[in-house]
Amino acid sequence: MIITDLAAAESEGGGSEVQIGHHWTVEIGGLTFNFDTMLSTVIAGSVVIVLGLMLRRSATNEVPGKLQLAWEALVSWVNEQVEGNLGRLNPFVVPLAVSLFVFILVANLVEIVPTDHKVPPATADVNLTYPLALLVFVTATAYGIRERGIRDFAKGLAQPHWIMTPINVIEEIAKPVSLSLRLFGNLFAGGVMLSIIGLLPFWITPLPTVIWKLFSIFIGLIQALIFALLTILYFGMAGSGHGGDDHEESHDSDDSAEKEPEGELQPA
Repeated sequence: MIITDLAAAESEGGGSEVQIGHHWTVEIGGLTFNFDTMLSTVIAGSVVIVLGLMLRRSATNEVPGKLQLAWEALVSWVNEQVEGNLGRLNPFVVPLAVSLFVFILVANLVEIVPTDHKVPPATADVNLTYPLALLVFVTATAYGIRERGIRDFAKGLAQPHWIMTPINVIEEIAKPVSLSLRLFGNLFAGGVMLSIIGLLPFWITPLPTVIWKLFSIFIGLIQALIFALLTILYFGMAGSGHGGDDHEESHDSDDSAEKEPEGELQPA
């Protein structure tokens, strides 16, 4: 096992330079692992698990605490989004979207902890954002095939004409790529800005650091919301077909079904 410390990389390029893309790596069996990303991921996951256990212990039907109120507000928002996009609550999509939001939010907030860049936010590494986006892509595709059948799902890739099939396939593949790169780019840029601010003279460093960290909290919250919302949207698109034609047809059939009884009640 070979361990490469981030400090060694900094010493090679000079202590006053901003190092981009350097990681505390561990090499095992010829494979290189970004140990700082793995550590940050474990920390974020542990915090989420601890929060869940705390919520389970303190949950009550009488006077809820602040943690329970925040959790209920989050679940209520996710329920509304899922019901609006899928037409009904789904026992799998709701927990997935909530879990992704909380985990990504905690992982993003690791950036504001003063660790001298030893433990960067895990979401600032594509080695985490790609698997998260791939998870959403695979589960949404499986959901679409289960809801519509594999034949109808494949037929949706040839809409509105079979000649559009390659473009539709590229669009489907681009979804997890764009989802992961959006999250990675915003968090990576935040780490770069903190590194640049650290090069400023000591007598002006505190103010911009505090301002940028507050802004980073806001960006981390927004990115977690966007990831969770796009996850729900992808499930809705996978279940309703390309362009939502099936979803619109179901609404039309419901409207026609509601109008039929009115015609029967009219006097002859």
